[in-house]
Amino acid sequence: MRATKRSPAGDALTDLILDLFRVNNLTVTWGDRLVAPLGLTSARWQILGAIVAADRAQPVAWLARDLGANRQNVQRIVNDLAQEGLVTFEPNPHHRRAHLVVLTDKGQKTYDAAIRLYAPRINSLVQGLPMEDVRTAGRLMKALRKKLEDEESATGV
Repeated sequence: MRATKRSPAGDALTDLILDLFRVNNLTVTWGDRLVAPLGLTSARWQILGAIVAADRAQPVAWLARDLGANRQNVQRIVNDLAQEGLVTFEPNPHHRRAHLVVLTDKGQKTYDAAIRLYAPRINSLVQGLPMEDVRTAGRLMKALRKKLEDEESATGV
């Protein structure tokens, strides 16, 4: 069986995706090192950030959806955060079993400390990168994410 040949645009997107994989791995490692003194990992920090960014307390399934992550993985990390006193669970008036995840004072302080570590590092990292390129890359990532989400919704995969 012969493989279907990619178009030049397909080759370019493949190169971009391969670079995204590499950048993702480097970013996770960078984040892990940054927040390790706080007892966090990039994954825990990301979930704390999703809780902070939400306009109201959400169940794990909603947090996972917003992060584009696997619900079971998010549940495991949320359980770890709860054991460490960074989040707590509250009853969900709309669903008996899907409790709401709420940041504790300790969780908010830990998140704030992570942001204090992050701000100077991200400001340093962006130096020398043209702002318009950063914005263009952001728009491209959002468009690619939307296409992938739409495809996932259409196929149920």
